[in-house]
Amino acid sequence: MEVRKTTDLTSPVYTDARMIRKTVFVEEQGVVPAIEFDGSDEAAVHFVAYVDDKPAATARGTLEDDKVHIQRVATLKPYRGQGVARAVILALMDDSSFARAKEFYLGAQETAIGFYEKLGFEVTSEPFMEAGIRHRMMNRKL
Repeated sequence: MEVRKTTDLTSPVYTDARMIRKTVFVEEQGVVPAIEFDGSDEAAVHFVAYVDDKPAATARGTLEDDKVHIQRVATLKPYRGQGVARAVILALMDDSSFARAKEFYLGAQETAIGFYEKLGFEVTSEPFMEAGIRHRMMNRKL
């Protein structure tokens, strides 16, 4: 497995990230494309995990002062449960782009809370709806 990153919205890595997000969020979960592709990609660093050179999982991170907002974490069905999303999150949190970060935070779908807790995140909010899906805010302070 290899994790690649990009900030170039014309790169193959970004194209792979969009494909994964479209498959998981738009096609599987029914998220409206205008919500999924929200115009915030330009400010983010995009990460994609590849298994046997095939795109498997993605996430984006955006530095906001001394915090990093992790979003759009998605894994294609054939790769779920194999540690690919974990590798993407760990690569993102370890990336030099976010060296000054003191905290990472995200809005987790409720079904993924256990996954993030294993990575050291804690729930910090009551449930809320986003794109028709129940979420909770979580953070991990450094």
